[in-house]
Amino acid sequence: MSIAIVLFGEYGFDRAVAGVIGCGQALKATTGGEIVAVVIGAPAGEMTSEVAGRVDRVIVASQPELGEYQPETAIDAMKQILAPLGASIVLLGNDTYSQEVTPRLASRLGGSSLADAVEVKSVNGAVHAIRSAYGGKAMATYELKRSPAVVWVRARALAPAEPTGAVATMEETSVNLGEAALRIVERRAEVQEGVRLEDAQIIVSGGRGLGGPEPFEMLKELAQVLGAEQGASRAACDAGWVPPSWQVGQTGKKVAPELYLAIAISGASQHLLGMGDSKVIAAVNTDGDAPIFKHCSFGIVEDYKNVVPLLTEKLAEMRK
Repeated sequence: MSIAIVLFGEYGFDRAVAGVIGCGQALKATTGGEIVAVVIGAPAGEMTSEVAGRVDRVIVASQPELGEYQPETAIDAMKQILAPLGASIVLLGNDTYSQEVTPRLASRLGGSSLADAVEVKSVNGAVHAIRSAYGGKAMATYELKRSPAVVWVRARALAPAEPTGAVATMEETSVNLGEAALRIVERRAEVQEGVRLEDAQIIVSGGRGLGGPEPFEMLKELAQVLGAEQGASRAACDAGWVPPSWQVGQTGKKVAPELYLAIAISGASQHLLGMGDSKVIAAVNTDGDAPIFKHCSFGIVEDYKNVVPLLTEKLAEMRK
């Protein structure tokens, strides 16, 4: 059973790439076959070298038209590369591009798709994918009957791939894009400081219970002391208190930091789906019955105004 992994060169080699390749390595350990990494939009370089040390074969499509992501262009390129491979499973990460193209790629290849899987395995020749259900209250197993099974996985929550000790063959390929190659006429980029939220090791998030945008400045001071990035619940983002790019949850960013500190966040199931894979979760909330306390390792039932300044002060002293 061959496994193809689609990667976007724009993201480089990061924790998500290591995670999705790790998923492929786990599959190969039980099914055999080979792992083929298909890199879209990046010339051979540091990223592809890292990938080559963890898979069996690397195919790079680095035409100029693929340098800037366009969904139709990317999907057309993927179809031309993947169809001849005949892979039974196509894995993608949980970056924005992968989430957008997965169902459409499955349709083009005549296969089936699934989103947000935490595990993919082969059972008696059938592809099974596992993901959370009922707002994270249960785990459901799906059998993908049409081949190939195209799945994007919660890559940052999976065990990262380890180097195999060998270097895979690397092939440059060209695809016929034709009318699919669209031209970008304007691009607007949001100014972002620090690392991407998905790659953050520590995240300090605020919720509706903060009551407005001003308290996020208090959380900013705490985040700076911790060397953390800031996040927020959907309610805080919808209220316009913080940028939409801070949103963590089912319809926002999926994160898996070493420490997730939830301040004045009740812990609705939609939010938990975005941060439930965090290694350690700590919470501060005035409601002792808030759902977040059922999922955290450490919790303080108190008004954040009495906790955050003191915590910031003590941590600052420790760092001196």
